[in-house]
Amino acid sequence: MNKRKIFFSMNILVIVLALFFGSCQKYDNNEGKDQGGTDGGDTEENIHTYKAPLYWSVYEYCWKLEKQGVSNENMDISEQEWDKIIDWVARDLKPYGYDMICTDGFIPMIADDASGYMTRYGSMDLKKLVAKCKAKGLKLGIYDNPLWLHGPDNTVIQGTDITFGELKYKAGTDKVANPDKNDLWFSWVVATRKGAKEYIDGFFKHFSEMGVNYIRMDFLSWYENGSDRGLGVVGRGYGRDVYKQALQYICESAQKYGVFTSLVMPHLFESAALEKEYGNMVRIVADTGDGGWGQFSDNDRGKIYGSWPNSMNMFDGFIHWSKISGRKKVILDGDFIRLNTFVTDEEKQSVISLQLMAGGPVTVADQYSTIGDNLKFYQNEEMLALNTDKFVGKPLSSSIIDAKNQIWYGQMANGDWIVGLFNRDSSAQSRSVKFADLGIKGKMKVRDLWKHADEGETDQLNVKLSAHACKIVRLTKAAN
Repeated sequence: MNKRKIFFSMNILVIVLALFFGSCQKYDNNEGKDQGGTDGGDTEENIHTYKAPLYWSVYEYCWKLEKQGVSNENMDISEQEWDKIIDWVARDLKPYGYDMICTDGFIPMIADDASGYMTRYGSMDLKKLVAKCKAKGLKLGIYDNPLWLHGPDNTVIQGTDITFGELKYKAGTDKVANPDKNDLWFSWVVATRKGAKEYIDGFFKHFSEMGVNYIRMDFLSWYENGSDRGLGVVGRGYGRDVYKQALQYICESAQKYGVFTSLVMPHLFESAALEKEYGNMVRIVADTGDGGWGQFSDNDRGKIYGSWPNSMNMFDGFIHWSKISGRKKVILDGDFIRLNTFVTDEEKQSVISLQLMAGGPVTVADQYSTIGDNLKFYQNEEMLALNTDKFVGKPLSSSIIDAKNQIWYGQMANGDWIVGLFNRDSSAQSRSVKFADLGIKGKMKVRDLWKHADEGETDQLNVKLSAHACKIVRLTKAAN
């Protein structure tokens, strides 16, 4: 084979591997085409190297205030309350791997310096909050979006002579899905505008220098086509090509600065083709809201929709989107967990178990004042070992109407197998599986990860589960 053929074959291999594993391709705004791959650019690295995060979120704190009638403009967390939260997380959750506290929406995101990027979360200075977390061995994650403009229109993008105002929609210039509509709530960056790439890069540089390496970016469906299945038309919608370019810029800069990106409220069109390539984690279920068994399993059970929100319960979302997850692939996000909204211990074990079986994050939204005696469910080290291992399981059936989707399984890095049997029904149910049907040969030693008990050797499981219960076992090779 001559050198030209070898070079061509190697480039084809690079392209195939990039498509398979997911990468950020460098995008030139002026030329409008990818820079890399077959033109001799640097080979891009797989972005899916992270494990799912374990962390605490302010979500429930803010949700409850909103339910009490507190307006977003008046919502805040005092410094004294932050200190109590950080102390609690550091004491009761950090020893089990929960190493981050994250902000969310609700509270005003304020830019009060020349950069134009967010510097305060309500009354709390972010640099000060980062320092408070760091002093307790914790990181701070930030809810913000690199496509949102917080600063005044005359703010100049660092390193350019372009202002924030020049990044906004221009009638007659920008093609949008709904030209007769205004954007609800947000001032968006149009990714095709000159300076957009620099603005997005500056966003990640700003937070990286602050010590933040996790960004949770919301309302992506509103940006892509200006629609929400629940609210209808909510904005202009900048189109799929602009959305793709925005995600490329975001991915490239996030990689550059070592920032994990959580994509929230995406439509996930074309089997999440863009999101699984350019994001580290994607939301696959409607907001947690009041939580409970409905949000975990029962809301609109058995229904998958074609736009955001695709699923109204975690379980269906994890089943349906399991087709795009796996080791070195995008992480599926089942949103926040509020254990205090579940009724039984069985329900609490199930919601923790499915997140870990599916390779998702465990995001504690309970507060120190609402957690009650539920900490033990978040602290199960045998279950949390799945997260450390970057384990990602799959359902026996990916059909949301097939009862086999309540059997999950997968293999750990050391060769052990994890099998999970779930009962989504409100009455006791039998569940059984032969290990051979999972590709597991012969008898295996069985250990129940919630009972913390060895259960002998077998080549199958036959159990009766009470309502909303689960059984999670670890299988290791039996002695010959």
